[in-house]
Amino acid sequence: CAAPQRVLFILFLTCSALARAMAGNDPKLLAALDLMRRMPPARMERSLEELIDLCPEMTDDLLNTVDQPLQVSKDHRGNAYLLCDYNRDQDSYRSPWTNTYDPPLDDGVLPSAALRAMECMANDVFDAYREMYYESGGASSVYFWDLDDGNFAACVLFKKEAEKQKKLKAGSWDAIHVVEVSPGKMTKYKLTSTIMLRIETDHQASSNSGNLNLSGSLTRQNEVSLAAKDNAAHVANMGRIIEDMENRMRDTLQITYFGKTKNVVNGLYKAAGGANQNMKDDLARALQAELKGR
Repeated sequence: CAAPQRVLFILFLTCSALARAMAGNDPKLLAALDLMRRMPPARMERSLEELIDLCPEMTDDLLNTVDQPLQVSKDHRGNAYLLCDYNRDQDSYRSPWTNTYDPPLDDGVLPSAALRAMECMANDVFDAYREMYYESGGASSVYFWDLDDGNFAACVLFKKEAEKQKKLKAGSWDAIHVVEVSPGKMTKYKLTSTIMLRIETDHQASSNSGNLNLSGSLTRQNEVSLAAKDNAAHVANMGRIIEDMENRMRDTLQITYFGKTKNVVNGLYKAAGGANQNMKDDLARALQAELKGR
């Protein structure tokens, strides 16, 4: 029986994580982030736990800078919500539906009344967004917090686990969108989006079997200035820029990464009809050269 074969994408840490590490001029943290970048994405959580065991003094820095697959929990009312560093205080996590921490925390950080009202609105809006784009299943959560000078920020999270089907062993999509908002005559929105994708399949040919594991992380940033006269306008603006970013990142994953993987495989091994494909490629190159010459 042939040994299982695995194909892994390179794991990228968020740009903001590396920027914060370089700004802090901490060589130890830079080395830790560089090590995490080289670890297999499929075992990222385990790698992070082992690194924290080796360097417990960097626990907070590592948890704040290394994106991990999102975990789902339920509050005392049975509402599902996603866990991340943006709703964590000590060892407790805040539910966006009840605004309470689990385990209970007397002095946990809470958003201001105005932000809490916007947070409730955003959770309802992005839950409808999840139903529209992620269909049945999955979970979404939105968290707001105050910044200096009247600014604020929000984190919009989505998670979808693939249903196990024939040849599909496991799969997940984790999306983390962090928006920094600077209100003004034209409100400035700075978006940092990270998508983590994992697909694991079983395949068998004759008496040989193996696994194919595609996993990795992609981070993109964008800044826009839009008019916003009230809370509803802020939520609508964030929805539009997040929708546009997710669509572009999905296309990038599908065309660039999966398409590139297919091209690499075809370059290594030509299946039946490889000669015809070579003729098509030669014709395409000839047409391109002819068009450039005009």
